[in-house]
Amino acid sequence: MHNIKDLRKDLIKFKKKLSDRNFDLSIDLFKSLDEDNRKLITKKEKLEQEKKSLSRSADKSNFEKSKLISQDIIKVSREQLKAQEKLNNLLYILPNLALDDVPIGKDDKSNRLVEQFGTVKKFSFKPKSHTEIGSIKNNIDFTTSVKLSGSRFVTLKSTVALLERALINFMLDLHTLEFNYTEISPPLIVNEEVMFGTGQLPKFEEDQFEIKFDNSDQRKYLIPTAEVVLTNLVRESLINREDLPKRFVASTPCFRKEAGSYGKDTKGMIRQHQFYKVELVSIVEPKNCIIELNRMLNCAKKVLEKLEIPFQVVLLSSGDMGFSAEKTFDIEVWMPSENRYREISSCSSCGSFQARRMGAKYKSQNGKEYVGTLNGSGLAIGRLIIALLENNQNEDGSITIPEALKKYMNNLDKI
Repeated sequence: MHNIKDLRKDLIKFKKKLSDRNFDLSIDLFKSLDEDNRKLITKKEKLEQEKKSLSRSADKSNFEKSKLISQDIIKVSREQLKAQEKLNNLLYILPNLALDDVPIGKDDKSNRLVEQFGTVKKFSFKPKSHTEIGSIKNNIDFTTSVKLSGSRFVTLKSTVALLERALINFMLDLHTLEFNYTEISPPLIVNEEVMFGTGQLPKFEEDQFEIKFDNSDQRKYLIPTAEVVLTNLVRESLINREDLPKRFVASTPCFRKEAGSYGKDTKGMIRQHQFYKVELVSIVEPKNCIIELNRMLNCAKKVLEKLEIPFQVVLLSSGDMGFSAEKTFDIEVWMPSENRYREISSCSSCGSFQARRMGAKYKSQNGKEYVGTLNGSGLAIGRLIIALLENNQNEDGSITIPEALKKYMNNLDKI
């Protein structure tokens, strides 16, 4: 969320920077909503001052005047709350501003290739897709999942289920032991304040799975990513500067309706309603956000380097970044069956955008300031399974297990 004082200072700049994020800010609308709210705040404050002055007087005739003023204060307060809500409805959907070194563009066509790792394997046979590999022994079972839950779900069995668990444990060990992230096992259901804090609500409500509880006046949701809970670990808190940075990692199921992707990636495991992901979150001083972003990116890259899977890193354009991000790198992994790279991780700096929504501050040299937050996939499990199966397949149908993963796969060389 943006500081409204910053908006007031330079609306022209904000309009331009928000247009880079594909958001058209109406200056007239903002001014109108802001002025209405401020007028009502001023009116209420004057009435309160008038009532306070009357209360100091010993004149009994002022009692009725004070009573009438109290009624006016209640009326104006109600009007002001409605005006504030209208203003908030605009403020809450304004995306974060892109940093100056982010490429300007409407979509992924303006993304910038940063680096590539590994050599794309040339097969002596036509490589199978992960769905074809999984169908050989029915270890990737979509048919049963449709009976159980509907489309965009999958049931993994036998060695593929073992592979999923192995990849999770491998990554958790890597991020905790080598990169000093603190492992967290968080709740999978959160309230709407938590979803608001990281930017899922109110703008992306249609993508969320809401849980209905009896006798509850609070809305609750299945997490779309562990970023939501890990980042909110510091909500409404004041952190000592010496306790920063804080780095968290968690492996959780993630739940998304994928409301804007009907007809897109409907086959296979690429785009599911439920999937596992290992998530990285950092809480830092805002001045260290970019240093931390590069560190987080390297942590995520290390997973693919150790598994010897080809990938590339892309700097996202202003129009392709997530709502809360100020700068994002995507890691895209090579998928032989599609002959293309596919996103497997997004690592983003959000500056103080989320912290302002969460009320997360730290004790700085200048007093109390909002922290900086970062998040990244380290990595998405389903897509990593796809990449590993497809890149390590052999002509006889077996899959070679990378050396770094063998101890997590009961020392199997192949599956």
